Amino acid sequence: MGADKESDRKSGNRFQQESKYSRDGMKEWSPEWGDQVSLYKSYPDADSVVLPDPQIKGGPPVWEVIAARRSYRDFLEEPIDLAALSQLLWSSQGITARTRNFFFRSAPSAGALYPVETYVACHHVEGAQMGLFHYNVPEHKLELLVAGDICDRLMNAGLMQPVLSESSVVFIWTAVVKRSSWKYHQRAWRYIYLDCGHLAQNLHLAAEALGLGCCLTGAFFDDEVNELVGVDPVEEPVIYMCAVGPRDRFDE
Repeated sequence: MGADKESDRKSGNRFQQESKYSRDGMKEWSPEWGDQVSLYKSYPDADSVVLPDPQIKGGPPVWEVIAARRSYRDFLEEPIDLAALSQLLWSSQGITARTRNFFFRSAPSAGALYPVETYVACHHVEGAQMGLFHYNVPEHKLELLVAGDICDRLMNAGLMQPVLSESSVVFIWTAVVKRSSWKYHQRAWRYIYLDCGHLAQNLHLAAEALGLGCCLTGAFFDDEVNELVGVDPVEEPVIYMCAVGPRDRFDE
């Protein structure tokens, strides 16, 4: 156990050192233009669910939402509706403005490269069947990847955390590494995690504004969740998850 802990510490320290900027190192740095990949991922052959337009006016004041934000682990056995899911997705990664050549998003991203992809495990959502979906950002729709109940599989892969099966929906975020690494090389990993933190906080605040419970987690068996989502563990690993649903009033 002691050797394993020491190895973990060395790995973390090595990552920090190997991804740092230095004046000498920057002189040799240059983007790898040929490795660029698309900013958007889609599954064109998948059955899709078009989401309602998000609401951008009204709701509680932002300061009240920040003050009220909490993590919840007790959920009611009730669904959320498709309008709420639409609002959550748009708040975390949706398009907020469009120009001729670029779409602005609701959360910031290093270099405007947006390496994080969103997958959604719908357990109890009115207007969407149970299953695993991918969020198509520019078209604001869900693309069905796996039909049926995956509650137990997701919970088992998530270190047996009940929130991953008892919530209405679970957001699963992956990182398309090359979307950032062509420009930032090893430094990209720092930016990927920061980017995911930005959009996760947006989601958490949006859930609070909708009166929903929210619980973020980075605790899961990586290989098992990667397999469940169907992503390459090197090219597009799962990096974070979040459970959302109607919260138990006794948990406030």
